[in-house]
Amino acid sequence: MTVGDVSNVGTVQPGHIPDWIKVRVHRGENYERVSGVVREKRLNTVCEEAGCPNIFDCWNRRSATFMILGSVCTRACRFCMVTSGRPTEYDLGEPARVADSVRQLGLRHAVITSVDRDDLRDGGSQIFAQTIRAIRRASPQTTIEVLTPDFGGNLDAVATVVAAGPDIYNHNTETVPRLYPSIRPRAVYRSSLNLLARVKELAPEMVTKSGLMVGLGETDLELDQVFSDMRDHQIEVLTVGQYLRPSPKHAEVVRYYHPDEFASIKRRALALGFAHVESGPLVRSSYHADEQVPRRLRTPTPTST
Repeated sequence: MTVGDVSNVGTVQPGHIPDWIKVRVHRGENYERVSGVVREKRLNTVCEEAGCPNIFDCWNRRSATFMILGSVCTRACRFCMVTSGRPTEYDLGEPARVADSVRQLGLRHAVITSVDRDDLRDGGSQIFAQTIRAIRRASPQTTIEVLTPDFGGNLDAVATVVAAGPDIYNHNTETVPRLYPSIRPRAVYRSSLNLLARVKELAPEMVTKSGLMVGLGETDLELDQVFSDMRDHQIEVLTVGQYLRPSPKHAEVVRYYHPDEFASIKRRALALGFAHVESGPLVRSSYHADEQVPRRLRTPTPTST
């Protein structure tokens, strides 16, 4: 059967996770160092807040995705483990602490993301911009990737982030349009695509990136249409990973994709013209993000201090 054959969904028994989805838990020296810097600087990481299964791998590689603008999200998407509610935090000192952490860890590539802040007029875009500029000053050799929310469709907020000059602008579509009402109810599929198209209009040289989860009930045809839509909007880098249910209150996993199916997805996406595709069971938007930086942007790894 094909990847998207809906007659094949739901065949995995509840609570059963396939053997190919396994995470090696290893708290090595680098893991402890990243953890220590994050604690010292009073920072949040999506690695922790979203319960990412790759935290041990990434932190041992001295790679982390910093989550700015607090740890409380104004939305409650049914796939996400981040706490939802009314945020109270707006820390003007956060950009400098993130930048100092990037410098201390000697990061070659830094990823900056955030919770949704629909309570703020600019969605937090100014803090994104300040963080980018602070990293540029503290660690000029580091390439910078932002993974932003949709800013409620506010393209002026997008322009604010673009003007700060990140190397890669990432915004996830997350799933196929049909599933938005049940999985991502406060987002608009076309708005997410238009956001990334606007990035390209403002900065044609900036790399655009997006990602989505599989296993929520989508079909082959729907996935291929999303990939086609992305290319129509000049998105260059794609990530595709297996949805894993964070808790019983979140959306159920409809099916688990086999690694061979992820390989098929990668081939189909590359055939559409993506510059880079990461596709696998444990792939997440920022997983091995440093390896997805286009060659023209790469510089020698800065020395940690």
